[in-house]
Amino acid sequence: MKTKIYKANERGTADHGWLKANFSFSFAHYYNPEKVNFGALRVLNDDIIQGGMGFGTHPHDNMEIITIPLKGSLKHRDSITNEWIPIHSGEVQVMSAGTGIQHSEMNNHPSEEINLFQIWIIPNQQEVKPRYDQKRFDASERKNKLQLLVSSIDETLEGSLKIHQNAQISRIDLDANTNFNYQLKSEMNGVYVMVIEGEVIVDAKTIFTRDAIGIEQITAFEITATHKSELLFIEVPMWF
Repeated sequence: MKTKIYKANERGTADHGWLKANFSFSFAHYYNPEKVNFGALRVLNDDIIQGGMGFGTHPHDNMEIITIPLKGSLKHRDSITNEWIPIHSGEVQVMSAGTGIQHSEMNNHPSEEINLFQIWIIPNQQEVKPRYDQKRFDASERKNKLQLLVSSIDETLEGSLKIHQNAQISRIDLDANTNFNYQLKSEMNGVYVMVIEGEVIVDAKTIFTRDAIGIEQITAFEITATHKSELLFIEVPMWF
């Protein structure tokens, strides 16, 4: 098993007043040649957006973009519907930018901040028709068991949102002193594990809130939660 720790306090940062961002990988002004991507995972931004603020209309193409609000409510508008669509905490949004799409993202509340993860995954198909989807996921369904949020559009896994890549995004909420064994869907994949909250041990390494660990060259591994913990798993091809 090959592992790499990504410490929370070593992420790139940006503070624009209305936006405070942490970049797990090179993004915008932040560039680190050792943190360009993890396999097909290109971006994992941890954003805090002030009330009433957000990102104006901007373009994307040929990227799978996943938004996970952790606190608060976002609203999204794109060139497919040209309507504001709310995305609440507990929901997940996927967008296949494909041949090109324009979209805007704003805090849906005038005064309360929102915290969200935005994830970009490099697709396995170029120039697809742009598409958008979102779904609510019940937190009770990930208590000490894996909850699948996103999977490949080429698979028939029920209940998950779909993207154009042989990838999976999952969450689990573990009680303290609980073990969990993660099984990879492909030996060609790696898993980027983000500790949303808590403290866990992986491969004899302790990682804390907002730390992450990249794991590859293995088919399964065990995680031990030493405290009550919330985890995000992003499994992606390492070669693409």
